[in-house]
Amino acid sequence: MPIVHMLRALALGTALTAAPALAGELVINADKTDPPSKKMMDSVIADFQAEYPAITVKWNNFDHEGYKSAIRNFLTANPPDIFAWYPGNRMMPFVNAGLVEDVTDVWEKNKLDDTLKSSAKSVEADGKKWGMPYSYYPWAVYYRKDIFDKLGIAPPKTWAELLAACAALKTAGITPFAIGTKALWPAGGWFDYLDLRVNGYEFHMDLTAGKVSYEDPKVKAVFEKWAEVVKPGYFLANNAAIDWQEAIPQFVQGKAAMYLMGNFAVPMMKDGGLKAEQIGFVPFPEVTPGVPRAEDAPTEAFFAASGGKNKADARTFLAYLARPEVQAKMNGFTGQIAANNQSPRPEDPLLKAATETLATAYGLAQFYDRDAPAEMAKAGMEGFQQFMQSPDKLDAILARLNKVRSRAYGE
Repeated sequence: MPIVHMLRALALGTALTAAPALAGELVINADKTDPPSKKMMDSVIADFQAEYPAITVKWNNFDHEGYKSAIRNFLTANPPDIFAWYPGNRMMPFVNAGLVEDVTDVWEKNKLDDTLKSSAKSVEADGKKWGMPYSYYPWAVYYRKDIFDKLGIAPPKTWAELLAACAALKTAGITPFAIGTKALWPAGGWFDYLDLRVNGYEFHMDLTAGKVSYEDPKVKAVFEKWAEVVKPGYFLANNAAIDWQEAIPQFVQGKAAMYLMGNFAVPMMKDGGLKAEQIGFVPFPEVTPGVPRAEDAPTEAFFAASGGKNKADARTFLAYLARPEVQAKMNGFTGQIAANNQSPRPEDPLLKAATETLATAYGLAQFYDRDAPAEMAKAGMEGFQQFMQSPDKLDAILARLNKVRSRAYGE
């Protein structure tokens, strides 16, 4: 996913000048400063130390944006033993630079290819495993069940049904989709799902890997479908001027009836006054019949630094994080889904539906700004936002994106 802004935590200088690790000390660097994530880390560290009292954990907690800026420096100059980061494309620069420990042995010893099957590929490269996924969260179309019921609209399963629902809502004076694209990435969710549904998982992954031109007719076909909801005015009119959080009140107040978003938005919907029974969940509808259903499910993981001083205890910690009961407890704090398919399933109806959706998916994409390298991701999402405001400029947008693709992937 998109990467949600978090609160400020410890000063970077303090963490970067931490004393060298002592024998039996496990140093962890992470960016878990929002309250649910901090409680999760406090809990998992306390439980781990209770089970392994000979290991003392030192946790350096960074603010989210600062962490992204500092990670290469601390992995090079003063590596921790364990660090939080993102699988997929975002881990590859550090893997290629030799800064990440190969932990295939942890996977093999604990037979994790089965229990972590859905997220295994996200930390795999060159036939090796480089990290430990512990959580993912689903994207879906959240909709106002009460509004749909009142207007006699069924949750859309196909693109034609989605367009019909949009038309009915628009006629009733309700904006079909809430969205805020000021931060760019919410538009990335729309591109991901349309490409996954129009062209399929393999094509989408080839595109984000730089193997496909943005001027390919198949890419243009994605935007042509997107135009079918852009041009009739099915999105909030001022979406480029507002952030994703600022679009939620429109959904809560019933001024917009659907929202393609990650499940991290659901607590804010409920905090805004919606009851659980008013919020529905439906996977993004089928567009091209027969294309296997893939989903966006950004994955969270921990990695061992190759320069860490305590590699034995780092492996012990990663194996601990892989346990089903540990992942269930961790995700209980954050309201997300355990990567381990043996973890107890959540009771929340929306999370239960999401768990089933992800468990039966053909493949899981990480999200555009994680699957594509940073330069391409930035340009791509700028282009997506521009398209939503000026769909008639599509050819110029795609030409510009293809120039960035050639540069970003070193062609």
